[in-house]
Amino acid sequence: MSRDHVESAPRGSAETEYLELLARDASVEAYERPVLLARAAGRDTERLAALERARLLALRVRAELEGRRRREAELSALFETAHDLAGLRDVDAVLQAIVQRARSLLGTDVAYLTLNDPERGDTYMRVTEGSVSARFQQLRLGMGEGLGGLVAQSTRPYVTDDYFRDGRFQHTLTIDSGVRDEGLVAILGVPLMLGPHVIGVLFAADRRARVFERGQIALLGSFAALAAAAIDTANLLTETRAALAGLERANEIIKDRSAAIERASEVHDRLAELVLRGGGVHDVAAAVAEILDGTVEFTEADAAPTAPLEASRADGHAVRHDGDWITAVTGGGELLGALVLRGHRALDPVDQRTLERAAMVTSLLLLARRSAAEAEQRVRGELLDDLLDARDRDPRLLRERAARLHADLDAGHVVLAARLDGPAADADEEAAARRRLWSAASHLAATRQGLAAARDGGTVLLLPLAVGDSATDAARRTARHLGTAVHQPVTVGASAPVTDLAMHPEAVAAAYAEGRRCLDALRLLGRAGDGAAAEDFGFLGLLLAGERDVAGFVDRTIGPVVSYDERRGTELLRTMEAYFACGMSPARTKDALHVHVNTVAQRLDRVGRLLGVDWQRPARALETQLALRLHRLAAPDRR
Repeated sequence: MSRDHVESAPRGSAETEYLELLARDASVEAYERPVLLARAAGRDTERLAALERARLLALRVRAELEGRRRREAELSALFETAHDLAGLRDVDAVLQAIVQRARSLLGTDVAYLTLNDPERGDTYMRVTEGSVSARFQQLRLGMGEGLGGLVAQSTRPYVTDDYFRDGRFQHTLTIDSGVRDEGLVAILGVPLMLGPHVIGVLFAADRRARVFERGQIALLGSFAALAAAAIDTANLLTETRAALAGLERANEIIKDRSAAIERASEVHDRLAELVLRGGGVHDVAAAVAEILDGTVEFTEADAAPTAPLEASRADGHAVRHDGDWITAVTGGGELLGALVLRGHRALDPVDQRTLERAAMVTSLLLLARRSAAEAEQRVRGELLDDLLDARDRDPRLLRERAARLHADLDAGHVVLAARLDGPAADADEEAAARRRLWSAASHLAATRQGLAAARDGGTVLLLPLAVGDSATDAARRTARHLGTAVHQPVTVGASAPVTDLAMHPEAVAAAYAEGRRCLDALRLLGRAGDGAAAEDFGFLGLLLAGERDVAGFVDRTIGPVVSYDERRGTELLRTMEAYFACGMSPARTKDALHVHVNTVAQRLDRVGRLLGVDWQRPARALETQLALRLHRLAAPDRR
């Protein structure tokens, strides 16, 4: 524009030029031109002042428009980031996208992300973007060290304009050397939070001094929150993705083979049908055996050959072993067992994948069954705990809770106190053994329609008594069963039978106390790994029994003689009393009874046939004399 044109232009032409500059988003330098031209044209002071005001106003408008565009771009980028992250399923890809986006959003030289390593108790460099230093990329930071340690401890963003001159955080030689190699100066770090926990730190850094604005810090913080959620989601999907990877490989194999596709479809349908109708592990084995035209068995991990089983576990594929094929059944990193296909020298890839897919389905069934069993164990334990701890319970509610577990509280039961008696190397091993005992007891209770709970360092069971079964039988059988299950001696003390527990829940606590006394007596007597009830201890059982069952003791000891006297009108009891009173001498006994010695001998022979030939042995003689005394005290009018 010429000088003459500027002088002759109307008053509003310069302002119009500023609007044109705003419209075409001209550079800041272009806004100086109208003022410079006016000065060159010799315009008056008032006109120059008006132009200067128009220039400043136009620059303010330009800055406002630029800020809005920047905020719009940031929001758009954040939205795009959320969209990108929502579509990612691989953890490495998620983390790489996080760091790339962080660097792009803030326009920094470097962006990087550190994650906590709970196993090693430190923080490691997970992903970097824009880094050129190998030492920096391999850094491991102790908890609380460096700027990242300050961010993690405070759970707040921190920014330093000059890293090496900032004394707010702990400097270490390792970290400072890495930062110096990378040439970083200004660093911004924001925490990656999952709930109240910091799982890592997201950084943006420049190789020159820089002031990070409040809006940039907030933006990176918002992005870090989104990134943390994406990391959590990706981690949760890792195991699912690993399981699906095998299925995807199988699908790739069968794409080019129509016959293979048909067979794989049949496998899928059969296994899905099994799962949907509630089939078990052995149903899966039978179905796969039919498809592969062989014999398929599910075995426990300790029953399968170790080397091929571990090889299958490591690479996730079936392994050939001595003419058989073995594939590990795993879930969540745990070895649950193995599927063994017998008698097949060779398998094509489709059949091999069929066996591997069956192993996956088997692991899902086992984990589902375990989860259901653990839930049922907890419910059974809670009901038994309520019976043991709370006296005032509604009988109707107790019956309903028991009925849902297929238990009948109105039937006769026995309370069993069980405890491990094997040596433990340390506290962890002892705790693991107790968990195995509780698991085995819970399984036994579930199969017997009873209840089980962990208590007092051992396990307590409430099991129904079958017709003709005794508390002693139940105790010994339970000790054998639990000992076999946990591979350690298990000692079991039993109570006397109890009934009508819904109406009298307090009887469970009393019976448990009796069972524990029997358990302690067994251990004191050196009978670890055995089972017994109070009735097995003779007259000591009177001290162990909760209800002091005198009549039961008398009946168990001399009941056949009492019944014989009552039916026949004989005097066997009187003869026994005289016999013991005379020092077990038949000659003195006949004088006390005023009968012939042969009569005494005949009566004692009859007693032997009723009580057993060992009734005069010292141990039994003591119990017999006590029973005779108690019987006389219970019937003082008997002559």
